[in-house]
Amino acid sequence: MGTALATLVSHWRRKPGQLATLVIGLSLATALWTSVQAINAEARASYDQASAALGGGSVISLTAPEGRIHRSVWAQLRRDGWDASPRIEGELVLADTVFALIGVEPLSASTSQAMVGGGEGVGPAFLTAPGVLLAAPETVEGLAAHQADLPPVQASAQLPRGQVLTDIATAARLLDRGDQIDQIVINPDAREGLTPLAVLAPQLDRVETTDTGEVSRLTGSFHLNLSAFGFLSFAVGLFIVYAAVGLAFEQRRSTLRTLRALGTPVRVIVASLLIEAFAFALVAGAVGVLLGYGVASALLPDVAATLRGLYGASVSGELSVRPDWWLSGFAIAILGALGATAQSVRRAATMPLLASGQMRAWALASTRRYLLQAGIALALFALAALIPQLASGVLAGFALLASLLLGAAIGLPALLAGVLNIATRLVRGAVAEWFLADTRQQLPGLSMALMALMLALAANIGVGTMVSSFRLTFEGWLDQRLAAELYVTTRDDAQSDAVRDFLEARADAVLPIWSADSDIAGQPGEVFGVVDHATYRENWPLITARPDAWDQIAAGEGVLVNEQSWRRAGLALGEPVSLGEGATLPLVGVYSDYGNPNAQAILGLDGLVDRYAGTVSRLRYGVRVDPDEAQALTEALRAQFDLPADGVIDQASVKAFSLSVFERTFAVTGALNVLTLSVAAFAMFASLTTLASMRLPQLAPVWALGLTAAHLARLELLRAGVLAVLTWLAALPVGLVLAWALLAVVNVEAFGWRLPLHLFPMDWLRLAALAILAALIAALLPARALVRKPPREFLQIFAQER
Repeated sequence: MGTALATLVSHWRRKPGQLATLVIGLSLATALWTSVQAINAEARASYDQASAALGGGSVISLTAPEGRIHRSVWAQLRRDGWDASPRIEGELVLADTVFALIGVEPLSASTSQAMVGGGEGVGPAFLTAPGVLLAAPETVEGLAAHQADLPPVQASAQLPRGQVLTDIATAARLLDRGDQIDQIVINPDAREGLTPLAVLAPQLDRVETTDTGEVSRLTGSFHLNLSAFGFLSFAVGLFIVYAAVGLAFEQRRSTLRTLRALGTPVRVIVASLLIEAFAFALVAGAVGVLLGYGVASALLPDVAATLRGLYGASVSGELSVRPDWWLSGFAIAILGALGATAQSVRRAATMPLLASGQMRAWALASTRRYLLQAGIALALFALAALIPQLASGVLAGFALLASLLLGAAIGLPALLAGVLNIATRLVRGAVAEWFLADTRQQLPGLSMALMALMLALAANIGVGTMVSSFRLTFEGWLDQRLAAELYVTTRDDAQSDAVRDFLEARADAVLPIWSADSDIAGQPGEVFGVVDHATYRENWPLITARPDAWDQIAAGEGVLVNEQSWRRAGLALGEPVSLGEGATLPLVGVYSDYGNPNAQAILGLDGLVDRYAGTVSRLRYGVRVDPDEAQALTEALRAQFDLPADGVIDQASVKAFSLSVFERTFAVTGALNVLTLSVAAFAMFASLTTLASMRLPQLAPVWALGLTAAHLARLELLRAGVLAVLTWLAALPVGLVLAWALLAVVNVEAFGWRLPLHLFPMDWLRLAALAILAALIAALLPARALVRKPPREFLQIFAQER
């Protein structure tokens, strides 16, 4: 065993560059997978921490229908014996940046109701004027520019990016809340007060949360998306390992044959190859886990901002080292190494004793597999077409994507071989015919790198098309949904009435944004009431609707629901929709509602008030006014009324905030796309570099016939460019089908909305240019080495066995 293992390992001592390629490839693949698992593990830990912070997942939240609670209500609850703690939440607007400000009262928060951040940084300075603001390190940098107007800022790794925690008195001062609070949190596991809540505070709404299943359900699709892209990145990196191991087998074919001839048992050779693969996996796994930690640390703040913006889930902005993700990194490295080695081990176990060591024989043997590969690819494409008909759900969507991408990768060598065969029949000239025939012969050695490049290009085209389509649609949707020039939020119903009267004489239109919580077709959600105004008729983004939809809404004879509710409940126009305990209303239209995972419906304003009476929140308004007069009206409102700090927001600020959330949402997938394409380029470089030493037997006869080394080098660069173009052409339709599947299948199953597919040819051309550039750079070093190769090395080929 020792002699066989030492003999096989000696190959890597002679080929340190190939060894580096194998270890780097496996390390990169492991790093991309580990980074995603680390992010997901941190998010899950934050959800669990939030559950524990609310008394093991159970909490009673008291809120007021009018939006604000006077702090005397909380004091009354405390005096009665209830374990209650007040809370203020609002938006701290500094210049063009919006921070989520949370005010807590540490002394009344029981240990089972630990605050956001776990209580880190809470001390005398936190409790006394001027107070302390706790924020994630990244958020501290954003607050630094406004330090003169704020209390001292302290970094806390326990807080997600964009969130600021402070004492409730400090929050009330910064948000201009006075004696008003937003919420009272009660620990249900503590001793109850003397008086029932329904008697002591009958004006407050009571919501009891028993677990964090809702957050986990909402965010599960997001994390599944991340895992899918992480696995795709891992698969692309694994092609490097597969190619390196396969080429090493070809180079060690004569060594294996010699070991067999000397009497070494096949089982000893197989065991030596497996031990070698396991050792590489441990080394590459360790490097990959460290690299993955760095990548995850860089991406986690954007993921935390996305989860908070889309789902309201708080995730720590700093990464912790957790056994589950680094162990999964080592496990995936070992599985990847063994999987990449499996074919070489099988071939070593079944290789005849007198097997040829010729490169040409390998190419001819590969030709017999092209038909099999094409058949498998067609079967996978057929499976991808059948999956939407046979199954549903997010997992079915990703099974469709996996079948599509795997089929495209497996079928690529056969497709390229077929194209080259056809081209060979069409060209004229000895050099051109040799060039195409030689290119076809190199396909087995380059197939893994080309598969990796094709998957990376298809992923970039597919995800890029999805993101660009989403961005284009989202921007148009924002223009439709945010038609009002100003959005006003009042403190209570009395102020709401006064503000509405004030605006009636100064604005073109005042559009109430009143709402009430309600079940919608069996789903928890929110029902809004609207007035009959051209703003809605001309701008609201309806997907499908009856011609007289808005007339029926105004008459109280119909309801609009968002796309998520429509798809989940399987509703049809005209079908009755249940809205809580009241009478059903016919569905008259469906509107797009991107970024909202919950159910939503729209009634006429009078219908909302009649149906939900005292539970309607009446605090918000949209204001239509001449854009040139918007700033003056804002100043007049602030001067006339004691509005909250975020009481008046202009349309541009809302759009800017929404778009910033959008960009953060796709920052991670964009980064993974770039990393995946970089790994594919490295795979191309590794394969071309490794093949360079094996190319001399094919190049020497052509050199002897008169082609110079410089001419051959130019042909090598041309070959890399041609293969990159052919691979890009193959990836283009795959990427577009991938984009369609993401938009029409996965997004619908994961988030409840479907987006239109838009085409961006210029992005594809830029990607083609990048692919060609990457291939030329990968081929540059081998071509340069070929130019510098002395004639004697070409001549020595004729004196050797091959």
